[in-house]
Amino acid sequence: MSMFPHAQNFRVDNMRVHSSQHVHHTPDNRVDGWKMLLDNVASNALHDSSARFDPPRCDEGTRVEVTDELMDWIQDRKGPKRLLCMTGAAGAGKSALQQTIAEKCSKSNTLGSAFFFSAADPTRNNLIHIVPTIACQLGLRNHALRNAIEEAIEEDPLIFKKRLATQMDTLIVAPFQRACASGGLDSITFPHAILIDGLDECSGEENQDELLSTIKRCLLDNDLPFRISIASRPEWAIRTALDNDPEGCLYQLTYHIKLSDIYDATSDIRRYLWTRLCGIGSRSRDRRAQSPQWPTKEDIEKLVAAASGQFVYAATVVKYVSERRGSPVDRLRAIIDWTPEGGQQTRPLELLDILYRNILSTAKELYEAVDTNQGRDFLLLVRAHQMNSEYRIGHCRSSIRDFDEIISLEEGGHRVLFSDLHSLVVVGAPEDIRVWEEMHFYHRSFSEFLDSEFRAQHLFVSEKRVHEYVVESRLRRLLQQEDFLEDWSFDRITDALACYSGNQTTYFDNLRLIDFTRNNGWGRIDGRLSSHVERDYLDAKNWYTLALFTSDAIQRLNV
Repeated sequence: MSMFPHAQNFRVDNMRVHSSQHVHHTPDNRVDGWKMLLDNVASNALHDSSARFDPPRCDEGTRVEVTDELMDWIQDRKGPKRLLCMTGAAGAGKSALQQTIAEKCSKSNTLGSAFFFSAADPTRNNLIHIVPTIACQLGLRNHALRNAIEEAIEEDPLIFKKRLATQMDTLIVAPFQRACASGGLDSITFPHAILIDGLDECSGEENQDELLSTIKRCLLDNDLPFRISIASRPEWAIRTALDNDPEGCLYQLTYHIKLSDIYDATSDIRRYLWTRLCGIGSRSRDRRAQSPQWPTKEDIEKLVAAASGQFVYAATVVKYVSERRGSPVDRLRAIIDWTPEGGQQTRPLELLDILYRNILSTAKELYEAVDTNQGRDFLLLVRAHQMNSEYRIGHCRSSIRDFDEIISLEEGGHRVLFSDLHSLVVVGAPEDIRVWEEMHFYHRSFSEFLDSEFRAQHLFVSEKRVHEYVVESRLRRLLQQEDFLEDWSFDRITDALACYSGNQTTYFDNLRLIDFTRNNGWGRIDGRLSSHVERDYLDAKNWYTLALFTSDAIQRLNV
């Protein structure tokens, strides 16, 4: 009579006992597959990891629409698209949404695994641990799958050193298929949601691309029952995979949610600020904060407007105001009244500024590392485009394509310039006017950041420097282009010269003006003007601008 009639697949010392009742002896130096798996797991990446204590999540009553859409997609096991990609600007609330969804899925027993990337954590800012971590979580959901994973590792102990696709095939795909075939796993009821957050925080574009292509080849092409949700800033790897022109590898397979473009978070941010600030006030020892009149509706609306639909601003405000060593009333007033010219020493938006500085510094490094971009000043060019978008260069705003030519970028150069800033800036054309491209900042606070040396610090570029560069670029164009008066860009040239001509502010130093004179700049202008007078080619504005430019230059050269 057996003492353990239902026992199967267990170890006794150095023996493995299978359900077939065969006893297999293993040597004393046996490989323990599950222990090896645990040694290669990034526990910090779990949705309920202690390393992520108090992670961002959606407050009750906020982001309801998008949360419902995400949960509906996950619960629809038979839906045709088994991959969802949620992209959005930096600070749009993607991680809070993924955390909220992970917790909902965990409660409903549909969470298979979750992995939260973090650029600041070396255990989860790369691809080394992602497959083992996902495999471990899946294995814990089913004994047959755990045993299959364990055996796969024991058969190939070097699996953790192999390329990502091999790891996923060996640790996830094959064990899952084997467990299903043996009858030990029911794919219809198995927890099927796999959540990956912060793909953009995985170091290296090629690594991000490798993960996406591996998910397609191993999980999607093998028709496994998983519903995979990925959240990321719209950086190069995921944009390329989801692009429709040319068609990316995931374009036809993905349910794509563009968080910043589709969902207006204004009302949710207003509710979030009211709830959090009132809660801070009720717990404060400052009687002013305990008053039902604090915060005021006017204060909330100012904060909502400054947030520009991005939760990161609101979260930064709440974190700053909640500092227990100060009065929440005074700290909120410091944020609302803060100006870069005010001479304040406080940094109420420092957490937000760190985010901006990190994104901008990374983009600068990547742009200037390209051979064809060496010698170009990334920060200067970005700042020039920002000022142009806000009507702060010349008499009117130029289209992005025209402005590329003004600042001596090749055609389409702005697309390369902003290719790593898509989480902060969107570049596109209105649907009804395909030739006019516009640039829009997701965060109003990012534009204010670029304007403030106090906030941008070593990344700051002054307006004066931008004007100097634009004018220098235009004068260089006058010297280089033989038929500039025949070209459409002459309006752009004269408009740029007007940036400083007749203006009390000097945007161009005399050395450059002398260099222009020595290179027969005036002779070239005189010759071109003379040849076009009879055709009445130049309108009044161009004549006036050139007159101001010439008069101003003569006065400076005579000083």
